[in-house]
Amino acid sequence: MTARTLVVVTAGLSQPSSTRLLADRLSAATVEHAQRIGVDLRVQVVELRDLAHDLMNHLLTGFPPPALREALDAVAAADGLVAVTPVFHASYSGLFKSFFDVIDKDVLAGRPVLIAATGGTARHSLALEHAVRPMFAYLRAVTVPTPIFAAPEDWGGDEAEGQLRQRVDRAAGELAAELGRREPARPADPFALTTSFEELLAG
Repeated sequence: MTARTLVVVTAGLSQPSSTRLLADRLSAATVEHAQRIGVDLRVQVVELRDLAHDLMNHLLTGFPPPALREALDAVAAADGLVAVTPVFHASYSGLFKSFFDVIDKDVLAGRPVLIAATGGTARHSLALEHAVRPMFAYLRAVTVPTPIFAAPEDWGGDEAEGQLRQRVDRAAGELAAELGRREPARPADPFALTTSFEELLAG
């Protein structure tokens, strides 16, 4: 089977968190779809709640602490992302935005991303299209067509759960297909020469 890496970035603030629950459902469904097309996905979860202080320190000093550096490296090496944020005041959370603010602008170029969100009311679902998708477009990532939003009512009752499962399944299938057709991600080597020795000698 072809090996690929999926990094799941979740910005839930509580424990347990509906944001993390949605992220886990999306990653599990993506793994299942990937297996059907011969792709073996290794999943790594980045829980931003645990990195909140490190993010603030990085924004103030410009130097990421080790745990944050590890998370940033994981995203840089990922073949694809699942990115899930809670929605506050009709937009992504500050914690979610802060993490992607410190990622190098070229890291996600061409990388497939499944975007998702949770919120207290279905009215917040528009945040995926007017805030989250444009942010990833700026980072030149390739967001899959189906975004996933889960409101409290989506977690209760067989009919609502069934509808959420259908949407999760569709989005996961789209992400798995993108992962299956792409070459493995190759993070840039920070020690690689970008100019020849001749050019360096010539000044």
